[in-house]
Parts: sequence; C-alpha cells; structure tokens
Amino acid sequence: MRIGLPNISEQVYKEDLSRIFEKNYPIIGPIWVTHQTEWLNSIYASFKNHDKFLILIYLIKKTLDFYSKNLVKLTYNEFYSKDTVEIEKFNVSEISKNIVIPKESARRKIIELENSYAILRTSKKIIIDRSSFPFVKPINSIRRISRFLSIFSKMLVEENILKKQLSSEELEKTIKENFSLVWKAYYELQIPMMVGYKKIFGDLETFHIYGTCLVNQHIYSKEHGGSNLTKSEFVESIFSSLETQGLNAMSISDITGIPRATVVRKLNRLIKQDYLSINNKKHYRLTGNLIKTLVPIQNSVLRQLGEFSTTIYNLAIL
Repeated sequence: MRIGLPNISEQVYKEDLSRIFEKNYPIIGPIWVTHQTEWLNSIYASFKNHDKFLILIYLIKKTLDFYSKNLVKLTYNEFYSKDTVEIEKFNVSEISKNIVIPKESARRKIIELENSYAILRTSKKIIIDRSSFPFVKPINSIRRISRFLSIFSKMLVEENILKKQLSSEELEKTIKENFSLVWKAYYELQIPMMVGYKKIFGDLETFHIYGTCLVNQHIYSKEHGGSNLTKSEFVESIFSSLETQGLNAMSISDITGIPRATVVRKLNRLIKQDYLSINNKKHYRLTGNLIKTLVPIQNSVLRQLGEFSTTIYNLAIL
C-alpha cells in the first residue's frame, strides 16, 4: 500500500514523451508497429472479422467510460471475475458513425454477434458474454505493452525524464492494478487508430495486410543502419529501399491469419492503387505513394501513445 502523498515533481508529461518518441523513432518505432500488428492478429483471430471486434471494444469502452465517470476503478481480476460485462444502451447509428461502418453493415454484424451469443439482450440490460469468443483476456497485450514501456523507460532515464528504468514486471503489475482506467486509455488509443486507417484503406483487412508489409520494412530499415537516422529520414528509408526483402502472399496469410485468397485479392487491389509493388519472386513491398497520407495519422497515433504511456508511468511512479 502506498503511504503518503505522491511526489508531484516526479510526474512525467505527455509532451516530453512525444518528443522522445520522435527523437528515438528509428529504435522504438519498429517495436511499436510490431506490437500493433500482433494486436491486429489477435483481433482477427477472435471472429475472423475486424469490424465485429471493433464493435465489441467500442461497447466495452462505453462501460469503461461509465466506470471512470463514476470514479469506479477495477483491477484486472475484478474486471474479469465474471464472464459477462454490462454495457450501456446503444443504437446502430451511433456505432455506424463512431467506428465508420455503413449502418446496414453495422446492423448485420450486431445481429451476428447476438446470434453467436457474444451480445445478449434481456428486458432490462445488454451484456457482452466474453465466454462466447476466444482471446478474451488481453494478457498477451498487457505483456507486450509492459515490455514496450520498459524499453522506452530506459530512453526516458537517459533523457532525465524518469529516475530509473521500470521493469516489465512492475509495469504489468501497475496495469493490472489499475486495469479499468488503463484499458479505457488503451481503447482511446486503438479505436481512433483503427478508424483512421480504415478511412484510408477502405477496410481493416486491407490495412492489416498493408501494415504487415510496413512492419517488415520497419524491421529491415532498423537492421540495416536505420537506427542512426532522424525520424523523417527513417520513414523515407522504409519506403525507398529497393533492397528490402518483401513478403509473399502465403507469409502474409500465415502472419495475419487472413485466408490466402483474401490476402491475394487485397494485395492485387493495393498494387492497382500503387501502394504496393511486386517483384519477380512475387514478394510485395511498399511504394512511396502513401507517405504524405500516412505521416499525419502516424503522428496523431504517436501523440495518443504519448498520452497513454504518460498515464501508466505516472500510475507506476507516483
């Protein structure tokens, strides 16, 4: 139990974290985008449909908002003590607007969620039954976030923003002890990110496939001297290097879990849009035609990541 008042002078600020993200992006960026792709893989695995999962986490976030508004904070064990979680009433138009799904598609997916018993309606309340779909408890996401923030905390120590590096174990404990608060912030990071990229690519499957190629080229650039570049130089190298070993359709399918036929169809569309290119080995890699479109949304995601990280660090140190 923490005794006494927190030392306010030790708190971290999101502006500082955003600045360090920017400065160290060639090192931290590949780690973050890998985390994001792994999260997308787990999302797709739940329903074989990104939008259904997006609907569910949007509804869960409404409940987390309710807890926060009423000063209720639940630990990880408390939040998952039951298979069901009550959610506030919603309508199709609200979901359609906030997560950018056509109204009829949103209605159909909600009905499918009800038919699979993921969403249950009673006379007085609406609940999500988490026992009806796999990968419910986000233990792997918590571990990935904790590892990421531990690595980043070392950079913050070097910049005199934190006094000591925080271990993955310390950060995982902090997240679990403050779960409803932290996961509300996590969904405030992830939902706008998914909606933003959906607006660019038209659907989340296409973004998932493109993003897998993007991660591959992040890692290649980092391993081939990119760590010494500025952020803008590093981003340029991701799109401009002709030596990058691309990915083939089968590898993308294996990584994402998306059926190969769907992957091939989406890849062909991305080639027609000149967002990807293909070589004589049938390896796909990025072209530079989306840099100006992607950089603003990436910057927005990094700002939100700075805010999310600030929340966890301050919970851990204050």
